[in-house]
Amino acid sequence: MRNTSSTLKPNRNHPLPYLLILPTLIFVALFTAWPTLLSIYQSFFRQRLNIARFRQPTFIGLENYTSLFTDDRFHQVVKNTLIYALGTVPISIVLGFLFALLVNRKLRGIGWARLAFFHPALLPMVSAATVWKFFFTPDYGLFNSTIRFLGYNGAENWTGNPGLALLAIMLVAMWKNAGYYMLFYLAGLQNLPTDVYEAAALDGANGWQSLWRITFPLLRRTTVFISTIAFIDAFRTVDHIFVLTSGGPSRASTVLLYYLWQLRFENQNIGLAAALTVLFVAVLLIFTITNFVISEREGA
Repeated sequence: MRNTSSTLKPNRNHPLPYLLILPTLIFVALFTAWPTLLSIYQSFFRQRLNIARFRQPTFIGLENYTSLFTDDRFHQVVKNTLIYALGTVPISIVLGFLFALLVNRKLRGIGWARLAFFHPALLPMVSAATVWKFFFTPDYGLFNSTIRFLGYNGAENWTGNPGLALLAIMLVAMWKNAGYYMLFYLAGLQNLPTDVYEAAALDGANGWQSLWRITFPLLRRTTVFISTIAFIDAFRTVDHIFVLTSGGPSRASTVLLYYLWQLRFENQNIGLAAALTVLFVAVLLIFTITNFVISEREGA
């Protein structure tokens, strides 16, 4: 009998697999690895392009990092970012899951309901912010018209009030992202095994028990994926801040990425912006790795 083991054994020296991943490797190297390494290098230098005597880079070690951690403005920006992330991410994920449960039904016209929930995700963030800017208009905006109709004459300038500006950009983000996360949960729900639910119904499980004991555990990996992209998206928020608040008033709505843009392009502080970039990447990397490690341990 002819030995075919040699023909079935994969050829590890064949160049085709490496050629297939080469474009991706080049893209990652040019637009991810190289900028990150460059930022790490520049973070150890002082360089201000708008100040003549600081235009040439000067090695200062960890002084940029020290300046950030001792700066009250940076502390406020970190606080705003944490409030924004901890406020928008859980609520957006919960809304996405509830929307998915609502539209995961075989009803007439359910496609229109799915489109209605998902439509905000199709809009560019700048367009969504422009729509909501009308809602937040002090004189005739939808929000103020509604609260005046209800008899409340409180704060009306949503984007100009330090106590409401951050809430305003959080509302826009939740409105836009919930439908996007719904799509992932809907795909997960439609791929769950129906025989498990049939067996649970035969055992007398009600709807809440099936949801808590079956649906949630089976959608664990989907939730991990959604929470990861939601957290990363919360940290890279910047588009609608330009349109709605410009980080104000008094930095009440300034988050990390917007502050990074100010350091780099308004203040032209290359070294400090590079240090903030390194911290930014480190936080996202630590969160992503921790999230997946914890998820894998719980699933083991």
